[in-house]
Amino acid sequence: MIVAEVVRSGFVESVHHGSVVVPGVATVGDVTGPILPRSSNKPLQTVGMLRAGLTVTDGAHLALISGSHFGEPVHVRMVREILAGAGLDVAALGCPPALPLAEAERDAWVRSGGGPEPVLMNCSGKHAGMLATCVINGWPVDSYRDPKHPLQAALADAVADLAGEPIAATGVDGCGAPVFALSLTGLARAFQRLVDAAPGTPERRVADEMRAHPVLVAGTGAADTVLMGAVPGLLAKGGAEGVVAVALPGAGAVALKIEDGAMRARLPVLLSALGKLGVTVPEMRELVLGGGEPVGVIRSVW
Repeated sequence: MIVAEVVRSGFVESVHHGSVVVPGVATVGDVTGPILPRSSNKPLQTVGMLRAGLTVTDGAHLALISGSHFGEPVHVRMVREILAGAGLDVAALGCPPALPLAEAERDAWVRSGGGPEPVLMNCSGKHAGMLATCVINGWPVDSYRDPKHPLQAALADAVADLAGEPIAATGVDGCGAPVFALSLTGLARAFQRLVDAAPGTPERRVADEMRAHPVLVAGTGAADTVLMGAVPGLLAKGGAEGVVAVALPGAGAVALKIEDGAMRARLPVLLSALGKLGVTVPEMRELVLGGGEPVGVIRSVW
């Protein structure tokens, strides 16, 4: 199903196929077959860490653990805080080295002579949370990424429980940790459970901290950060290869996957889905540039 099109100078230049579920309202494409949610899994995995006994010295750490941070100073500082609280340092991180996603931070880091480091990688918050959970339980820390590790078994159980369906497959995410395949319907259901959970539960704690600290979930100017700052109560978490999931108490949830993995098509399709829930979002557009000037737009057509 075509869900978005790229319009340049009034001409439809290309199209994007995808699947979208707005439970109880609308569906397009395959919303029951498994996909890899990639980083949209992170809030669900954080719930699993809390269920397994994770404690944090600052509630905001839960937002960072659930996020894909941009490598801004606050992000790196908090990763170090989470590790220090567990008696570990950055050498324990099993994610690959990377540069900050934020352009300004990346440029400043490189100008200062810095290179790629695991602590700068956008998933280092999740990895720090995983390591801290292992320390609390007395589990091995050197093999924490292994799908058969007791940590990953606990996280898989939590993800399946929240989604209300069994995990269809387990893959290796870009950061080296396991990623669990779910349907878009299960992903939307899980996000709805987070925002509708009773206060103080692991589910609600994760949702509340992410919504209270949206800049820790992504970074300055990032879509997830801007959306949660603009719509009170909205929980949002995107994933690689064109995935995003959101939920708003009293309104509903959305989960979508752009078939070709194009990230540029996510936002227009998400905004149209939120519109079907009656959620008003401030003007946010994906522009098409020509000579550095706007000459078109990427728009939802489903």
